[in-house]
This record gives sequence, structure tokens and C-alpha cells, in this order.
Amino acid sequence: MLAKLLVAGLFVSAVVSGVTTRSADCVGTIASLSDVASAQECSTVNIEGFTVPAGEGFTLSLVDGATVNLRGDVLFGNLSWAGPLFTISGNDITFNGNGYRFDGGGPFYWDGLGSNGGITKPRPMLKIKMSGKLSNLYVVNSPAQTFSVSNPGPLVISSVTVDDSQGNYPNSQSNGLAAGHNTDGFDVSTTDLVIENSTVKNQDDCIAINEGSNIVFTNNVCSGGHGISIGSITSDHSVSGVVISNNHIMNEQQAIRIKTDAVASNSTVSNITYIGNTATNLTKFGVLIDQSYPSTLGVPGAGVLISDINFIGAESSISVASGADRVAVNCAVGGCLGTWDWSSLKVSGGKAGPINNFTGIDGFTQ
Repeated sequence: MLAKLLVAGLFVSAVVSGVTTRSADCVGTIASLSDVASAQECSTVNIEGFTVPAGEGFTLSLVDGATVNLRGDVLFGNLSWAGPLFTISGNDITFNGNGYRFDGGGPFYWDGLGSNGGITKPRPMLKIKMSGKLSNLYVVNSPAQTFSVSNPGPLVISSVTVDDSQGNYPNSQSNGLAAGHNTDGFDVSTTDLVIENSTVKNQDDCIAINEGSNIVFTNNVCSGGHGISIGSITSDHSVSGVVISNNHIMNEQQAIRIKTDAVASNSTVSNITYIGNTATNLTKFGVLIDQSYPSTLGVPGAGVLISDINFIGAESSISVASGADRVAVNCAVGGCLGTWDWSSLKVSGGKAGPINNFTGIDGFTQ
């Protein structure tokens, strides 16, 4: 049963026999999806370990200022469906993962095709629509794309691990290919976001920034995938005011990439700053700026104007594997603008790549 007390003009819920009511001062506990509706009305939400039934999403729509504590591993049942598996929304939320796992059951879905075909895979695995702070969460085996971030206000994501490394190997469904595919760590279309002190082990972009401004990606570790990306940028989108700093990138296709759609229009990428990043054993490129996506080093288009791409401050040191291009810049005529300061970029190994239709890179030679 439930008791309510009137204290200083505010209703405060008391908990009797584990039942709570809608109030900013109650504590809600989630041990199954049936607990969500009542628990999410409380200012403190504790999530116990449980399994989300196959084909159902775990959705939290929280009161402003709520604190969420993960107190056990959350697993998601396996079924071919669109997803997402988990959605969280609210303003000024504190989400404490406490080192527990969200397990997306990736091996059931992994067929080497990702979101390009095969069975339908729930994606993204986690849809983040909250402001505040999300920290100390361990995410494993995402079916395809892991995080989609579109926060409504300032958000810090800290000390998160995405581990899809099991997808590096073929399985019975993948026709000899790495079974995991399109397992982007963070897909970002937002403003006022910091991602820090996190680790991504996957088979696609560590982070892909598709739209937005005032975005910081710092002190993270990326391995096994496609590196740190701006884009791919399609029509009527802009990315600006991005700082990529002090990250360590290893065993990726490239460390740094900006990719814009060859047929896009009315879009811009500007004011992108790289500081103190290190990268080793890159198999294709050290740095790739390419206006011909989805082709690589194909015929570029000038519909996405690129400007103010700078490597400044602490040296960014990048080492590529034998046969890889150190730097490739593939601009359309008039597509890349201004003067870019690359004085703090050092790239070793491999071979010099092409620089097409742009002479504005200052302070760097291959």
C-alpha cells in the first residue's frame, strides 16, 4: 500500500511493500519491463539485472533531474526486428552504469552484412536522448550501430566501453567475412556533447559525427574499425566546432576521416580541430579527407564545403602500415576552402597519398 505525506507544501511518496507513486522524491526499481511505467516517474531509478524479452524495447522517459543506477546486467532477447533496444530521454539526467553490461546479443544477428542486408537487426542498440551525464557503462555485442546520440541539452558521456570485438571473426552466417559489420560506436547528430575516457572495439567508425556543433571527443581509445569520422555528410547538414583530442587509435582502417557525399548539396563542414591524437597500424590511410563518398578517392562533389580543418597544439602522431597512404585529400574544385594549419601533424610509414584540387594545407608535407 502507499502513503503520501504533505511536507512543506510538497507531496512526498513513501514506499510501503515496495510500491511507489509518481513523485520527484520516490525511488523506483526496475526488474522487468512491467516496472518501467511507475519507476520512471521517480527521481531515483534503480535497474536490476534482467532480460528484456525478444522484440521489445526498453524505453525510459525520465523526470527532470533523475538519477539512474544500473545494479545488474541487462540482456536483450534475440529476434529480427528494427529496434532500438534501449531508449533513454530526459533533461539533466545522471546515468550511473556502475560497470554493469548491456548485452545486445550480437552473435545472433551478425552475418557479415550489418545494416546493409541479411536479417533485420535492431539499431541503434542504444538511443540517447537525454542531457546530463552517462558514465561507467559496458556495452557488448551490439547487433549493428551501438549508440545514437541526439541529446536535447549538454551531455557528457564518460568511461563507456563498447566491445564488439567478438564480431571480428567469421561465423556460420558471414560467408568468411568478419561477422560484425556497421557496428559504429557513436553516431552523433547533436550539439553540446562531450565523449571522454571511453573505449570502442568494433568493425566500423569509432565515432561518426553526422551533424551538429560544439562536440568534443577526447581521451578515448578506438580499435579494430574505421577510425574517427566526420560524416558521411549528406544534403542540408552542417558540422562545426568539433575538437578531437588526445585519442589513441590502433588497428583501424584510418585514424582521421572526413567523408562527404559526392552528390550532396547545401552542406558544410568547418572548424574541426585535431590535437594530440596518436595512431598506429592503420591499414588504408592515416588521414583521409574525401568528397566522393560512398566511393573512396572517386569523383568528388563540391556540394559540401569543407573549411578550417586544423591540426594544432600537441602533436598528432600517426603511423600507417606498409602500403597504406599517409594522407589523402580528395577535394572537388571549389569544395575545400581557405588555409588549413597542419603544423602539428606527423605521419610516418606507408606511402604518400594523393592531394587533389586543394593547395591550402599549411605546415605539412608528406
